[in-house]
Amino acid sequence: MVTKMSLTKLITISILLFLSFSPTTSQTCKNMCGPVPVKYPFGTGSGCGDPRFQTRVTCNNQHLTFITHTGCYPITDINYSNQIIFVTDPSMSTCVCTQPSKGFSLDWDAPFSFHDDTVFALLNCDVSSSPIFKSDRNNHSVSPVCDTGSGSRVCERLNNCQAVSRLGVLVSTCCVYTPVDLGPSFEMDLQKLSCGSYSGLYGFKEHPDNPESWKYGVAIKYKFNFNNEYPPLCANCEKSNGVCGYDGPYNSFVCNCRSGINTTTDCSFEATWNGSSRFLRNSDEGLWMCALALLVTWMMV
Repeated sequence: MVTKMSLTKLITISILLFLSFSPTTSQTCKNMCGPVPVKYPFGTGSGCGDPRFQTRVTCNNQHLTFITHTGCYPITDINYSNQIIFVTDPSMSTCVCTQPSKGFSLDWDAPFSFHDDTVFALLNCDVSSSPIFKSDRNNHSVSPVCDTGSGSRVCERLNNCQAVSRLGVLVSTCCVYTPVDLGPSFEMDLQKLSCGSYSGLYGFKEHPDNPESWKYGVAIKYKFNFNNEYPPLCANCEKSNGVCGYDGPYNSFVCNCRSGINTTTDCSFEATWNGSSRFLRNSDEGLWMCALALLVTWMMV
């Protein structure tokens, strides 16, 4: 049975806890990872963003990383309006540096695909053994999967780069995929293709004649879901300065608020809650009212 004394203590503790509440409690899910903004469907940790993307895009030590079965690749930027991730591969060759590489691939079961602006140039390929080259009846080399239009221009410009020209390889050993077609498995295995390295770029159209100005990396498209629809609950959550996440055995939607509290809707309640707590902390009148309430409570015992 609850006594008057224990009830009084309970009321006192509740009021003191309310006064000590701070709206600056650390938010579990962040909206930034280093310099890169993080929004749905991506997250900065467990329970943040969409669970399907949890193991594909991670934030560790303020570095946002894209992960596939072939490696981990730094994310340089995300275009949320057009749903494009821009990643770079430290092992790829560029106009200023050439190096051997194993290639780049996407996971076939992941909600990603290559953006149409992405160009892959396979470099230093062995035309006699590479499956991307074959010979016609006159023993002339032809490239059935290589782009002989703008792709040839990419190869020529790359071959003019000082780093590539040092290799002393022929332009004909360069094969360009555009648009990218790596088959249903999205796999680029340079060893099987008998190629030494590759360049990935997505800025060719802006500066077609200046390879030093090309944007080297890979542009990747992503989808929210099967119908590619932005979840309304998440949109409302982000409008209220919350971060979308998930929780529970069924990965149910939650909105992570700045106070660290998870809700099933949004964080609009925080505006009223924070306003009240600021009033009680910053206003002498509010403190005196709380002190008076405590005094009256003790007198009623």
